[in-house]
Amino acid sequence: MRIRRSHKLALMLPATLLALSVSLNGLCHSQEKKSQPNGGQQQPTPPKNPMETLPKVVAVVNGQTISRDQLGDACLRRYGSVVLDNLLNKHLILQACAAKGIQVTQADVNDEITRVSQKFSLTTTLFLQALEEERDITPEQYASEIVWPMLALRALAADKIQVSNEEIDRVIQSEYGPKVQVRMIAVAQAEKAQQLYAQATAAPETFRRLAKEQSDDAVSASVEGLLPPIRHNSSDDQLERVAFQLRPNEISPVFQIGEMHVFLQCVRHFEATPPNAQFLPAIQQRIHDQLRDQRLGAAADEIFATLQKNSKVVPVIGNPELENKHPGVAGFINGQPVARDHLASQCIARHGRPILRGEIDRLLLTAELKAANKTVIQPDIDAEIARAADLAGYLNADGTPNSQAWLTAIMEEEGATLDLYIDDAVWPSVALKKLVEDDVTITEDDLQKGFESNFGPRAEVLAIVLSNQRTAQDVFREARGHSTEDGFGQLAAKYSVEPVSRSNFGKIPPLRKHGGRPALEEVAFALHPGEISGVVAWGEQYAILYKQGETTPLVQDFQAVRGEIYKEIMEKKLRLAMHARLTALHGSAQIDNFLEGTAQAGNVKTASATAPAAR
Repeated sequence: MRIRRSHKLALMLPATLLALSVSLNGLCHSQEKKSQPNGGQQQPTPPKNPMETLPKVVAVVNGQTISRDQLGDACLRRYGSVVLDNLLNKHLILQACAAKGIQVTQADVNDEITRVSQKFSLTTTLFLQALEEERDITPEQYASEIVWPMLALRALAADKIQVSNEEIDRVIQSEYGPKVQVRMIAVAQAEKAQQLYAQATAAPETFRRLAKEQSDDAVSASVEGLLPPIRHNSSDDQLERVAFQLRPNEISPVFQIGEMHVFLQCVRHFEATPPNAQFLPAIQQRIHDQLRDQRLGAAADEIFATLQKNSKVVPVIGNPELENKHPGVAGFINGQPVARDHLASQCIARHGRPILRGEIDRLLLTAELKAANKTVIQPDIDAEIARAADLAGYLNADGTPNSQAWLTAIMEEEGATLDLYIDDAVWPSVALKKLVEDDVTITEDDLQKGFESNFGPRAEVLAIVLSNQRTAQDVFREARGHSTEDGFGQLAAKYSVEPVSRSNFGKIPPLRKHGGRPALEEVAFALHPGEISGVVAWGEQYAILYKQGETTPLVQDFQAVRGEIYKEIMEKKLRLAMHARLTALHGSAQIDNFLEGTAQAGNVKTASATAPAAR
């Protein structure tokens, strides 16, 4: 039950604005199922109360009902103010388009959906189906809440998002032009940089080791200083200029990037790979669209800032005094009331399905707690908040969780209220823990494996990852003839299908024991330094490893870290048990979800159909 924030382009179209939208000479505001045009016919007049288009009961869970009014209240509580703001944004776009004589027609929307579908090599039907299944966005919502506003904003910001041919050519040169790969050593102290530079220039073959052991840039140090290939027109002109001047194995002078003192060693140059002339127009169009859309966000902020200067939204929901003063009103847009039912219907249209699933979960958990004779009390809530603060690193000076700082961060970053955070995140977690806590045990073997995994040695290896066994066997035969570390790395750069190992000459993050990849771990720890493995089946891929060595553990005292290991393992086991229990509750329940049109029989006795849905 995650609390989500809205984006300006995720705009809701209120029923109260339908007439306005129609009056603007065909401004598009809705989409027929599967994006079929409606022949330009005027939309039917919406009912006075759009909530009446929904069934009175939206779900029945083991005989207990959830009404549309309950769902509307739940949606308003979580998204009412956000959707109200979005209604204003849509209203402002409609007004701005009318003032400039801009029309976005149904055909424009259909064409844009088709174009986006083709970018993913999908038919429009499959694309819209994927959106609905994976993102919970219906075709109608996608058309009216995302595509229409985007097209309208493009038209309003046309003079601010122009893309020149020169800009497209620069991107083409960056993507398809020559590249250079280098290793980097970066340190904060100028004196240390000069000392390392002297060592590296005296013995260039030690550059990799120096980068790994001495560089302050942890990301590149973990792969012996190797950086992703540098392109022309990159974000750092100085780094680009120095890198392209180097010859293979040549080391650059020390130079400064920000506060870091840096020097490079050239690994190799990549020749340009100009695109086929046949595909050049499509590539140019893709780049044009990317640059245009990047600018659209900033332009939209400008447009909204200008339009909102003379506009005003007054939320009524969530304000008890205004709710008493204006019954049945959700808020005011430029002095015009927005009916609570209209706003509720819009909230349900956009957020109703996930919110209803959350309410179904709440019913299931409440019933299961009652059956187990367990309750969630305030100390349980406080302890869960403290646990979350601890995991997120919000600690007091004495090492205890700083719950207040954590809650403040949640309120600011997620835009949630304390009540919503507790209802949607804390309470469900506590309820599930109550149900499974007696079933979770931790053995000494678990603790020993946890110690080995977190504090034991790591196997440092190079890897070549292949997609099929025949190719893997061919590469293995070649690897036996190139049994040096450098030779193996060159083969990884040539053959590996996995991006990290290919770009880093086979270097992958060190493998730990009990890290979730048993086949690779067993082979890696069995190898001796300088030894090459056979072909290792790894899921649907195949790997060949070269053992560089093993790290030396820094922590030897198991008892010193036993408490931390216990806490980590308990957290993981609890989460797995909680997920399994919720899945089992869903599987055994009788659930009729009328909003989504789904039903399952379950295998439990139903409660009274009039039983209330409450936490």
